[in-house]
Amino acid sequence: MPIPSRIFTRLEERNKRSAVQSQGMEVEQVRSLLPNWSDSVRRVPNVALRSALFGAMGKGERPYVERLEIHAQGGVSILYTGVMLDQLDLDVWETVLHMVRSQELGAECRITAYQLLKELGKTDTGKNRKILSGQLSRMKATALQLRVGDYSYEGSLINEVYRDHGNRTKSYVIRLNPKLLTLFESDQFTDVDWSVRQALRGKPIAKWLHGYYASHANPFRLKVETLYRLCGSQASSLVDFSKDLIKALDSLERASNSAGQPFSYAIEGDLVRVKTTPSPSQRRHLDNKL
Repeated sequence: MPIPSRIFTRLEERNKRSAVQSQGMEVEQVRSLLPNWSDSVRRVPNVALRSALFGAMGKGERPYVERLEIHAQGGVSILYTGVMLDQLDLDVWETVLHMVRSQELGAECRITAYQLLKELGKTDTGKNRKILSGQLSRMKATALQLRVGDYSYEGSLINEVYRDHGNRTKSYVIRLNPKLLTLFESDQFTDVDWSVRQALRGKPIAKWLHGYYASHANPFRLKVETLYRLCGSQASSLVDFSKDLIKALDSLERASNSAGQPFSYAIEGDLVRVKTTPSPSQRRHLDNKL
């Protein structure tokens, strides 16, 4: 018996809607993927490099805060709830982003403690596993309200962390919020050289400076006091921070130059002037401006 024309028309319309919805899901999946990058760098949202969100802090107890306004470069607004984070936490978050970049954000990423520690350049010991577990828990418990220009994000740095305690390798299942993708829009991220960052191990201010200056194609002069606030240093005074700053800049200069990325600085009164080596994308940005 032939299908009545009205039923046939409805079937065609439903099939078209299904096809459009399927295409929309495919587009959405593509949009949920982080832009890929090489193993030699860690791609980081600028908001994490141009603020005290991951502070240049030393060892010791860190306070828990609620809706604290984090010092950040102009045009960036951050309200933070959780235990204050440091540059070691940033190492872990960068590494998690690095390891999930080939899959859709929001999907489960299964990874072992051994793999994470290896990527971090650390040995697989009970002590390091315990520290790593604490860092993942801290970032799971964060609550952020970020605004960067026209983009905003509200959520945690890590959405979910599951642990397989019965597995000798201690595997993790980590899930990130797909909305984190908004922090990788346009020019809102930087590729940070991982070898230089690793060379600055144990030097939190130098690590912070490396990320901050890497995020600028042509760094402008800044007051020492501005860097003091932006990096989240725990120095008791500006005088003490100034001494720490010189040591950190010296360390960054040595590490960068050793990696073939010329870096130099000068302190003129209360201003810090820095000359860096722009990345290829930053060179194109500077050429476009010219």
